[in-house]
Amino acid sequence: MSREKPYSSIVAHYEDCLSRFGDTHLGVDWQNADDAYKRYQIMLDIIKPEASKITLLDFGCGTAGLLDYINEKKILYIDYSGLEISTEFFNVSKKKYPNNTFFNMDILDKDALLPCFDYIIMNGVFTEKIDLSHNIMFSYFCSMIETIYPHCRKGIAFNLRSKQVMAEDQDLFHLSLDELAWFLVEKFGRNFIIRNDYGLEEYAVYICKEP
Repeated sequence: MSREKPYSSIVAHYEDCLSRFGDTHLGVDWQNADDAYKRYQIMLDIIKPEASKITLLDFGCGTAGLLDYINEKKILYIDYSGLEISTEFFNVSKKKYPNNTFFNMDILDKDALLPCFDYIIMNGVFTEKIDLSHNIMFSYFCSMIETIYPHCRKGIAFNLRSKQVMAEDQDLFHLSLDELAWFLVEKFGRNFIIRNDYGLEEYAVYICKEP
């Protein structure tokens, strides 16, 4: 990946975690395994009951931990695909699950090559900002959401760090609910859900294409 891209430092950070901790929650920089496990269910809660299988893209799939969870819970109605900008993470996921589809690409370069899915999950994609300013990270976040949105049929789920904390971590991306809501309303209308009911210092967002 070209190093002049501002988000290259975020990718490098996660690749360093993977090299040190391997295929674990620490390898994708989640500090608590139980919290990481909880996030999987929160992300999947966007899926409405379906009579048949749905397609799902795990955007920023890491080591395909969400697919581990899906298999453990024996969730049979999800046709899973993953996407990673990092070749290192892509290789781990593809080796674990050779029968699943994985994309190794930067969506801001190649979004036209990505097919459509019923749901897209972006778990932890916007947690770290590392050395980026808030404004640059917010611009990157907006570009990512606007670019991926046309590739979903039903909805997108992602999570963000809350600003309602005792102290903000300067390496993390804390986004106010007001700043987020203005962006969502202006770009996608009012059909979105913000969840702050699962006990972590973050919130989950569902952008829905259907009421």
